[in-house]
Parts: sequence; C-alpha cells; structure tokens
Amino acid sequence: MDLKEIQNLIKFVAKSGASEVKLEMEDIKITIKTGGEEGTTIVQQMPMAGAPLLQAAAPVAAAPVVSEVAAPAAAPASDDSKYITVKSPIIGTMYRKPSPDKPMFVEVGQTIAEGDVLCIIEAMKLFNEIESEVSGKIVKVLVDDSSPVEFDQPLFLVDPS
Repeated sequence: MDLKEIQNLIKFVAKSGASEVKLEMEDIKITIKTGGEEGTTIVQQMPMAGAPLLQAAAPVAAAPVVSEVAAPAAAPASDDSKYITVKSPIIGTMYRKPSPDKPMFVEVGQTIAEGDVLCIIEAMKLFNEIESEVSGKIVKVLVDDSSPVEFDQPLFLVDPS
C-alpha cells in the first residue's frame, strides 16, 4: 500500500465520521483514528512480516464530525436469533445492483445458495463482490442501495431453514 492510497483512505474515513478504523492486510496493519481536540487524523502502519514502518499524520479539513447513532428499537431477541446475519467484510459503499440498469442481486424472500453474490462493496475504486457463506432465504435487507457501510456492519438477514 503506497502513501497515496493511505491518504485516500484517511480522507474516506474522515468523511465517513468514523472515529477509528483498523485495516489488516497480509503484510501491514493500519489504524486510523480521527477526532480529538486537535482535529487530526493519526495513521500507524505497523510491519507484520519485516516490512518497513511508515507513519503519517494529516489534518482534518473540517471540525470534528459528530455523528448521531440511533439506538436500535428494543425488539425481542428471539425473533432475529434464528437468522444468520451477513456482515460487511470491508468499509465502502454498498451497491445492490451490478449496474444502474440491471436488477438487484437479491431481493427479500429470494432463496440463495452458498457462493451467490449478494451485493458489491466499492472501496477505493475497487468493486468487491460479497458472496453468501450460507444457503437460505433472504429475510431482510438492512442497508439501502448506494449507502456507505462500515466494517462488520450487518447487511442482510438470512433464514437458513
């Protein structure tokens, strides 16, 4: 990962309003923390297999972003406990269609098999197909088309029965 890619990642994280993002790849580990009193972004790139160490800091253009997160409604846990949650493996923008003029990859009520493409997540101009790791029926789509998603954010509920 070069310095330009890291700078683009910093800008993306600053715009998203996230306070901390950790990214681990084969040979590097990056932690980006935003906010604080100084309004700075700190990046630490740690070598994992003898790679050189690189540290960068970039000022955040705007004042620290305060995002309000609505607490989920207190629903009975037993309703969703039988479902499998498909979560985002990366941060980026989720698209439910391969292109604007094509149909959705999956719809609520559709039966899916292991390996079926559920959506695409765009991260740093790369389009990553998110495939199902389970077979079942789509019960609920938790994220709108063309919406930003965080790492480990729930995307779909699947009924495996």
